[in-house]
Amino acid sequence: MKRISLTARLTTMLASFSFFALIMMGGALYFALEHQLTLRDDAALVSRVDQISTLLKDLDARKLINEKPHLFANMLGNTESLLIIRYVNGPTLLQVNPLEREIPTVKPVPEGQRLTLAAVHHSAMPDGTPLIYMAKMSPSSGGLMPLEIISARILTDRARVLQMYRNNIILFAAMMAVVSGGLAYLFARRGVSPLHRLANRMNDISTRTLSSRLANDDAPRELDLLIEQVNAMLERLENGFEQLKQVSADMAHDLRTPITVLLGQTEVGLSMPRDDAYYHRLLGSNFEELQRLSRMIDNMLFLAQAEQPGLVINRAKLDVATSMKQISDYFEDLAAEKNIRINTVGQGGTVYADSLLFRRALANLLSNAVKHAVPASEIILSASPFPGGISVNVTNRGEAIPQQQQEKIFDRFYRADPSRHNSAEASGLGLAIVRSIMQLHQGTCRVGSEYGTTTFGLCFPDAPTTDRNV
Repeated sequence: MKRISLTARLTTMLASFSFFALIMMGGALYFALEHQLTLRDDAALVSRVDQISTLLKDLDARKLINEKPHLFANMLGNTESLLIIRYVNGPTLLQVNPLEREIPTVKPVPEGQRLTLAAVHHSAMPDGTPLIYMAKMSPSSGGLMPLEIISARILTDRARVLQMYRNNIILFAAMMAVVSGGLAYLFARRGVSPLHRLANRMNDISTRTLSSRLANDDAPRELDLLIEQVNAMLERLENGFEQLKQVSADMAHDLRTPITVLLGQTEVGLSMPRDDAYYHRLLGSNFEELQRLSRMIDNMLFLAQAEQPGLVINRAKLDVATSMKQISDYFEDLAAEKNIRINTVGQGGTVYADSLLFRRALANLLSNAVKHAVPASEIILSASPFPGGISVNVTNRGEAIPQQQQEKIFDRFYRADPSRHNSAEASGLGLAIVRSIMQLHQGTCRVGSEYGTTTFGLCFPDAPTTDRNV
């Protein structure tokens, strides 16, 4: 399908509107003129018949018709006016019809009845020329025999005038449509110039200038929404690129640490002969670093897969209390090492979720809570319903998370410690995985931290209308 520019569309629309508007206005004037001309011609025909009828009351007039019929022909003035005067059921007294045109049969107006425009009949000649005609019974007085007057007129002049008027209307409308089209093209070009300026500004934006924003100072108000949406998109892209650069830097840092450890330990081990016990310890240490690398790669693969279209999760109704008890039992020994107790409270209930992903998200939160909880404290697992779903919460006592860090804590590789001293213990992907799992469930994750108490919450909807494919 051929694409049409906005300028061409506006030009065509305005030119078409001008043409049809002028045609409609000209048509209205045309029919008004035609109506007035019709009334004028009908009135002239009625007046002529009435005058002839009055004249024929006189016997001398009838004699004059017999003697000089050409006088009446001259009175009509042209070959388009027809006149027939004849006795009722008798011979024709006068016939003015040079070209012998046929006049349709018409019932005459009775004697003594006043003539009106309603007595005029309208027809057309074989060539389409309009024809008006009427008949009238002449009064019979003084012993004179009644006469029938038939008068007609072929409206060639009127048809020619109306045709010229109609042709002029069409010609004028076409000329004005062309003029309107030209003006519309100029106005449309000027009207869409803000779009061209916006396009040029957007063309100057690249990955290095994502901080640029479009201004709406010289743009029409109709483009404000478009500019706002484009600026919002640029902001999202800028944030995305910043996160991508940060993720790349953090990933390189976290991958470099275990690799550096592996290379250093291996280099030291190969620098001179060692006993079997040393090599056993070396292989054990390398195995731990390789396990860490493997977990990091697995987590990155999971996050990448979670963002791919077509991923379907198997959701079903799970008993929240049972799942929380299983997770707390798993972390019980790890928590006991720090003298931390894990307590499960709340109303329980059911959650509509993928069982493996639900346990993984809850395990990440609980692992994070055990890691940051103060010794000899308590971690609380709770579940509470809310309108439209159920919330699963993990609360621990420990150092509060500043508000500015709470907004980024679910980003990949983000750590509250900017120096990343604990990079050997965590990859910074646990909470990012939690957020991806909640997005797969069409739910949300949240964090609140104040006065030494931190709570992470997972909000699962009851039963979404459609499962999300990411």
